[in-house]
Amino acid sequence: MTYTIAEKIVQKASGRNDCRPGEIVTCNVDLALLLDSGGPRRIWPRLKELNVGVWDADKIVLCTDHFVPAVDAASAAILKLTREFAAEFGIKKFFDMQGIGHIMLAENGLLEPGMFVCGGDSHSTHGGAFGCYISGFGAIEMTGVTVTGEIWIPVPETVRIDWEGNFQHGVTAKDIMLKLCRELGMNNGGVVLEYGGSTVRNMDMQERAVLCNMAAELGAETGIVEPDQVTLDALIAAGKTPAADALKWCSDAGTTYKSRLSFSAAELEPQIAAPHAPSNSGVVSEYSGIKIDQAYVGSCVGAKLSDLHMVAEVLRGRRVKFGTRLLVAPASARVMAEAAADGTLATITGAGGILLPTGCGACAALGAGILAEDEVCVSTTNRNFKGRMGANSASVYLGSPYSVAAAAVAGEIVDPREFLGLSS
Repeated sequence: MTYTIAEKIVQKASGRNDCRPGEIVTCNVDLALLLDSGGPRRIWPRLKELNVGVWDADKIVLCTDHFVPAVDAASAAILKLTREFAAEFGIKKFFDMQGIGHIMLAENGLLEPGMFVCGGDSHSTHGGAFGCYISGFGAIEMTGVTVTGEIWIPVPETVRIDWEGNFQHGVTAKDIMLKLCRELGMNNGGVVLEYGGSTVRNMDMQERAVLCNMAAELGAETGIVEPDQVTLDALIAAGKTPAADALKWCSDAGTTYKSRLSFSAAELEPQIAAPHAPSNSGVVSEYSGIKIDQAYVGSCVGAKLSDLHMVAEVLRGRRVKFGTRLLVAPASARVMAEAAADGTLATITGAGGILLPTGCGACAALGAGILAEDEVCVSTTNRNFKGRMGANSASVYLGSPYSVAAAAVAGEIVDPREFLGLSS
């Protein structure tokens, strides 16, 4: 019998020797991620009503990231309750205003190949870059996980997506995902996206995380990348000693997939998603010349250290166009510190970029950077639904950090390769 990596992880978590797509199984959870947005404020009232506690405080990670820093009394109250929850149940893995939760898992060595993880946010799929199965669930499901340490799931089918070859300079994993949103649509429920091929093998962990994070935009259960030496090196850098058998978590040769797709990275051009869906995407030339009011670099998918490096590469020796604002919210305190230490923040702010606090921020229409009526923004975030970043009449375009930085300089959407000397 042959199995995909997702099937192997579900088998381990469910204690089954064999399970196939469509079967419903109950899985033991290795780790649960709770956030201030849908965590304690939704879960704790139910715990009180049931007169129960948490199943294992050591297996719960709690982060404040959506409402930080508090901008009003309601936000402050949510953060206060979240901190009280951590104290009440002795949750030691509590990251308060240190960064976006999905980034916290990666930075702190809390993920490893073969784990079965549940997160209280759709973009928890970010962690699949580490070769683990991690899906996002709503507050009711996460209440059950918090109390029992278990959850039932239908065993998913797997779609294998291979990318081969090298990118042109100025093309990134974000461009892959915007193309896939268009090609595959956003209704891929019951499916795991398994990414592979030479392009993926040559990616660092931060770019692999983009592929897995935006599996949520495709409607998939999760995204996953088979572990390799890049994965092991990332674990070591995060202070975790990889298990001796970490690399066993891979799909068997000859295993059956729902489908297999293959794409050429060399042929991929920078992509832009127009309002109001990530699937409403096309090559950047289709949107060139659209004037913008704001360029936003933020979120779990678009404000990692590598993303800020891309922004700085475009901005070096240039200025943000007068009348256009560039807002940058690093994904974590560590990212902010490292970007400060290597001069990246100096380049960004020297070019006229405005630095915002770390956190989810305007990606979820919280904190600074919210859009007014009829404003136009190009953003590194993962979704651009109507009203997602502020007023319903605002228009949000999605692009890579290269594309967003180039638009900030030009005051309009442009091909970022023009700023890298590589326009086709």
